[in-house]
Amino acid sequence: MKIAIPLANGQLSLHFGHCDEFILVDADETSKTIVSQTRYSSPPHEPGFLPRWLHEKGANVIIAGGMGQRAQALFAQNGISIVTGAESGAPEVVVEKFLNGTLQTGANLCDH
Repeated sequence: MKIAIPLANGQLSLHFGHCDEFILVDADETSKTIVSQTRYSSPPHEPGFLPRWLHEKGANVIIAGGMGQRAQALFAQNGISIVTGAESGAPEVVVEKFLNGTLQTGANLCDH
């Protein structure tokens, strides 16, 4: 499993479109452990680009605080599962909670 986390100041960004970088975390679902992680500077914001870019990087899950409906549809078209409503935090902690089924999610923090 490869999980994409949008980051702002090293923490999960509350809106994936406003992040300054992404971390892609390779995780072993069976052992619920992080295998590796790679950080990427966020490419220039262009409608529809991020879902394709993350798909090309191998992401199959994205965890964000908020994401617009159009972006969610584009991620789904690219075979990437979406988790929204996550609280900001260190990406490793967010991923560990997700893998262990303890990630608290609330309302999608994006309303467009």
